[in-house]
Amino acid sequence: MIKEILKRSLVGIAFGGIATFIALTIIKFSHIEQSAAEVWNHMLASMLLGVYFGIASLIYETDKWNPLKKTIIHFGLSISAYFLIALPVGWIPFTPLSVGVGILLFTVLYSLYWIGFLLYFKRVEASMNKQLNQKG
Repeated sequence: MIKEILKRSLVGIAFGGIATFIALTIIKFSHIEQSAAEVWNHMLASMLLGVYFGIASLIYETDKWNPLKKTIIHFGLSISAYFLIALPVGWIPFTPLSVGVGILLFTVLYSLYWIGFLLYFKRVEASMNKQLNQKG
């Protein structure tokens, strides 16, 4: 289990690094000046979110819970972790409108990812059933 958590954390750090690289590329080509401290803060935040999402995916491997419970727990923890990181770093201004829009956008993006994974796994399920029926 520790090995799996470490592996997922490293994958999360890698995704955080890729997100930071994309943001730095946009900053570079937009000719926006940023201090090293500011870049460091945003990179740390990206990597922390990457670690969180890497480890949080273990929620979906819990056999004791039904899929709805897993989704509700994952969503609740994810939105909390995101806002605990995004607000202090300044990704979302701490105003009621900004927080409301942030919650809405997070929920929409989360839903789109969830639907995408649902459709993907339904397709995998159909493919596996088709192969099993051909062999039977």
